[in-house]
Amino acid sequence: MATQVRPPRRDEMYAYYRALPYTSGLPQWEPADAAWHGGPEPWPPQRTPATAEQLEEWAEADAEDGSFHPIATFTDGACVGASATISFDVTVPGGSTVKMAGVTATGVIATHRRRGYLRRMMQAMFDAALDRGEPLAMLSASEGSIYGRFGFSPATYRARWELDRHEAALLPAAPDPGSLELVDAAQAKQFWPVVHAEVRVNRVGELTPLPGRWDGLSDSADGTNGPLRYLVHRDQHGDVDGVANFRLPWSSTVANAGTLVVEALEATNPVAYRALWSLLVDFDLTRTIVAPGRPRDEPLRWMLANPRAMRITRQSDNLWARLLNVPLALTQRSYDTAGELTFTIDDDRMCSANNRTWLLRACGASVTCVATDREADLTITVPALSSLYFGGRSAHDLAYAGHITPHSDGVIGQLARMFRIDTEPHNSFGF
Repeated sequence: MATQVRPPRRDEMYAYYRALPYTSGLPQWEPADAAWHGGPEPWPPQRTPATAEQLEEWAEADAEDGSFHPIATFTDGACVGASATISFDVTVPGGSTVKMAGVTATGVIATHRRRGYLRRMMQAMFDAALDRGEPLAMLSASEGSIYGRFGFSPATYRARWELDRHEAALLPAAPDPGSLELVDAAQAKQFWPVVHAEVRVNRVGELTPLPGRWDGLSDSADGTNGPLRYLVHRDQHGDVDGVANFRLPWSSTVANAGTLVVEALEATNPVAYRALWSLLVDFDLTRTIVAPGRPRDEPLRWMLANPRAMRITRQSDNLWARLLNVPLALTQRSYDTAGELTFTIDDDRMCSANNRTWLLRACGASVTCVATDREADLTITVPALSSLYFGGRSAHDLAYAGHITPHSDGVIGQLARMFRIDTEPHNSFGF
């Protein structure tokens, strides 16, 4: 049996897509409530299998997309496994962006599982990403037990919350000098990239969107969900500084009638943020506001007269991270607390260049990370360092769980102070 792991040719793309669960209408996520899903059910319906016309459209688009890098496993000429990376930029602590390989669309057909094909595809994608100068990989983990063995660990998080309209009173605030406006999809397509570009700079974990990110916005109904509606906020000068997508889906049950689902909301300042929410939480003929895929530390909670009225109904990790080139990645983020740490990595089976002792020094804008022969202050696993990289995990918790071994007193506190950030990492869309 001859097996190859390589990028598929153009004439092999149909077979490549057929190896992916979503193309065949199969489940592609573990059976748990999804924090990004706004409906009352735990999970939206599965897609129907892709048609030949859809496969051709995808093949044409992917062939022209320089950011899309497919990989496949072929056994005796048949495609039995498929995955891909998409080249993104992601915001890291300090506001810089780092080149990132986003692992997506991964599957091995049921008859060929447990043969190491996923590991071989992952290795090939890691090697290619390093060749492209991408020191970091990220993904949405379809199942929580799969990707840790490849060095990934949770880095960003999301929550779905609900708020009853009668409990949604906001605390008093200064009058809004701007204005709100309902717009159509064509206008929303213009406003979203502008608002997101400003928000992204200050949000650790946020992605730089690929071209066409908002092209799918439409004024047409989406089955019983009804059409998306678009709300924008303009400042006193008439410039758009906030935008929201929401819908009022039809419900067959009394319990879920009158629900307003906020599918996306971004604002560049607190005034626009408050103004958008003030209308959405007090919309006529509604009873409940649902917001999926939101940051776990949503500021709206602290604008409510009753903060506990906002109920977190689902929450989960979002993107998992994996450092491919440790010194390059660590020098591309900033550290609020100056200091130095010497740490050893000895568990990286896929990026062996990371396995050594490193000296990290941070002082203001000057950050260096070099190999050293000094005695290490601590030993850390690649998954733990990958989670810490975005500043949203506790070094103390990771040490308590055995992912970090200190070799001197006080070093875990130093690690925590250097890597921690205030606002929890979050990204507003996946891939």
